Amino acid sequence: MPTKRFIAAAALAGALLFSLPLFAEPLTGQTTPSAAPASSLTPNLMGSLSVFAPAAALAQSAIPAKLTVPSAANGAGWGDDDDVDGDGMPNAGVANGAVASLAADTSDLRKTLIGLAMQLRDIRYVRGGRDPSTGFDCSGFVRYVFAHAVGLDLPTNSASQFLAGLKVSRDDMKPGDLVFFRTAGKRGQGRISHVGIYIANGQFIHSPSRGKTVRVDSLDESYWAQRFAGAKRPGALARS
Repeated sequence: MPTKRFIAAAALAGALLFSLPLFAEPLTGQTTPSAAPASSLTPNLMGSLSVFAPAAALAQSAIPAKLTVPSAANGAGWGDDDDVDGDGMPNAGVANGAVASLAADTSDLRKTLIGLAMQLRDIRYVRGGRDPSTGFDCSGFVRYVFAHAVGLDLPTNSASQFLAGLKVSRDDMKPGDLVFFRTAGKRGQGRISHVGIYIANGQFIHSPSRGKTVRVDSLDESYWAQRFAGAKRPGALARS
C-alpha cells in the first residue's frame, strides 16, 4: 500500500504537470516578450520569413546618385571621347542662303528631324554639352535632336552611335542619316570622334568644336572629305 509520503509527491507532480501551459502564456501587460526559438514558430510564419529577400532593394539603394544621370554642367560621361582634336577645322560653314533644301518626297519624319536640327543653329559648342541651355558637343547635339524629334534614345558618344546604326553608302544617304568622321590622330586614320546629321546635296549639320556654334558644313570641303568615315541610319529611320 502506498505511503502517505508517496501519495503527496504524486499529487504535487500532477499539479505541476497540469499547470505548465500557464507558464507558456505571455504575462499580462508584458510589452517586450522574449524571442521564441525558431522551432516553436508556426509553419505559416516560417514560410513568410523564408521568402523575405531584401537583397535586391539593398543593392538598388546602395547605388550612388552620381552614377545615374551625369551633371548638365560638365557633361561627365557624355561624349567625353568626342571632338578631342579640332585643329584645322574650318572656322565657317555653309552660308545660310546656300543651305540645301529637302526634296519634295522626303518623309515627314525626316523633315521633322531636320527642322528641329536647323532651329538649333548658332548654339555654342560645349564639350559634354547635351542641351540648348548649356550648349552642345557633336554627339550631344545629335542625341538631343533624335530624342526630341523622333523619340529615339541614341548612345552618348559618336563612336557608340556609329556602332548603333545601319550602314549606308554615300550615294544612298537621306536627310537625317548620321555622318561620321575621324578627326583625332592622323588624317582619316584615327578613331571615330565626330558626328553630324546629313541634310541633302552633300551638306550636314553639326556642333563642330570649341569656339564654334552649330552650323551646316559640306562633305566636299577638304577637311571633312579627308576625314569622312561613313554614314549610318538609326533604326527609327530605316523605313522612312
